[in-house]
Amino acid sequence: MRTFGLLGRSLAHSFSQRYFGQKFAQLHLPDYRYELFELAEISELPKLFARYPDLAGLNVTIPYKEQVHSYLAHLAPSAARVGAVNVIEFLADGRLVGHNTDYVGFRESLRHFCPPAAGRRALVLGTGGAAKAVHVALEELGIAAQPVSRRPLAGHSTYVDLTPEVLAAHTLVINTTPLGTYPNVAECPPIPYSALTSEHYLFDLIYNPAETLFLQRGRAAGAHTQNGLPMLELQAEAAWAIWNP
Repeated sequence: MRTFGLLGRSLAHSFSQRYFGQKFAQLHLPDYRYELFELAEISELPKLFARYPDLAGLNVTIPYKEQVHSYLAHLAPSAARVGAVNVIEFLADGRLVGHNTDYVGFRESLRHFCPPAAGRRALVLGTGGAAKAVHVALEELGIAAQPVSRRPLAGHSTYVDLTPEVLAAHTLVINTTPLGTYPNVAECPPIPYSALTSEHYLFDLIYNPAETLFLQRGRAAGAHTQNGLPMLELQAEAAWAIWNP
């Protein structure tokens, strides 16, 4: 038996288990299984390893994408550059290597969604591990990005700073926060939605629900919208390639 799984704190509505379960069935891999590993604290990770000696690969989600670093022997260049881990590779000698496929999934999904435009600028809502991956992808695509946080931070804007003029200058808005995730579907980032136009592109990393309130309000204002499902599928395939070189 080869066991793969998702490491996080609250995983009741996970995409990964369904996705990889279907993949294992399609590839006729009856000895492969994908489990959800909910940990109250990252310090429980060694007990998890002891309980599942057949672990062959892990995905990592909030809030452990940054906390898991100290349990790894090495960070691949992708994870070192982003500063967050969403995939753990189990080497034959027992060492664990952290990777980041979030930024690849986001980058390729954004390529298909938002056409290149000279001088396009982005607002990145949120400051967690997913936001770090988004910033790396935007840098590779040549899109200048301004981070936005709830509290004043060096180099960041706050939501209070997002005037209609700021929105007009940033035609790509990316939500990396959990605001609007099921079951809290009545929440959304506090941006001036009335300032959005048909020139704007709203990308939400959330995929459940398929259309968050952030995307609903953007669509109502005429903006183009995209949820996080294509990104998730792309990052999952990149993870599978790491586990099965």
